Amino acid sequence: MLEIGWFSTGRGEGSRGLLREIYNHVRSGWLQARIGFVFCSREPGEAEGSDLFIQQVKQYEIPLVYFSHSRFRERKARELGRKPSFSEVRIEYDRQVMKLLEGRNADLCVLAGYMLVVGAEMCRKYRMVNLHPASPEGPTGTWQEVIWELIEHGAASSGVMMHQVTPELDRGPVITCCTYPVRGPKFDSLWQDINRKGLGRVKAQEGESNQLFKLIRQEGFKRETPLILSTLRSFAEGKIKFRDNELVNQEGRPVSRYDLTEQVERYLAQRGL
Repeated sequence: MLEIGWFSTGRGEGSRGLLREIYNHVRSGWLQARIGFVFCSREPGEAEGSDLFIQQVKQYEIPLVYFSHSRFRERKARELGRKPSFSEVRIEYDRQVMKLLEGRNADLCVLAGYMLVVGAEMCRKYRMVNLHPASPEGPTGTWQEVIWELIEHGAASSGVMMHQVTPELDRGPVITCCTYPVRGPKFDSLWQDINRKGLGRVKAQEGESNQLFKLIRQEGFKRETPLILSTLRSFAEGKIKFRDNELVNQEGRPVSRYDLTEQVERYLAQRGL
């Protein structure tokens, strides 16, 4: 059975909703896996969103470990007499986290709303995967930056991918992906509106309320959870696995990425999404 480690900052409903989906699919037997532990980078009393997340984990009776990154950084600031950069505290914080997680093993660790960059030592210790809201050939950056770049370049498609976590943000080897069109009947009039107004004017006057921007986000967002679920299920069923540090299929042949578009679209169709 696949043993999952779950890392999150637990900031909002998105983090809680994703954990709820994974938990429910494990309970139903759809996903033959176990959530071995949850690590939260916030502690009780730090923020309302993370308090709700911590409460949720406890309700699910999943082993929980938490350690506040912001409070750790505040302590370092007092020691140094100045506010330290994130890179200054990253290695020391990661070492503290790894110490807290000693004895807790996982075949695969998922970063799900984990708002920290993971350092090299933690990347070597755990096999960690993260979601990025673009196709393997697509833009890097936040989901907002990804969408604006897609619009700027007149993209025909986008996607979502799971990649192995490395110290270089959003640049780890691709593990799984799915793609979807951003052209066609739903999109074409919105592209024409962008071309008529000009992208600079749209960004200045409408920003993220622009209809094309919102539709691309909607299409990507609804595929994020199905891709994570399908990725974990593929590992649980042995369709893909790591051999040393290489991704291989069930025949043992190396794969550079595992395309799960068909599985993701079937998942959405079954739920009328």
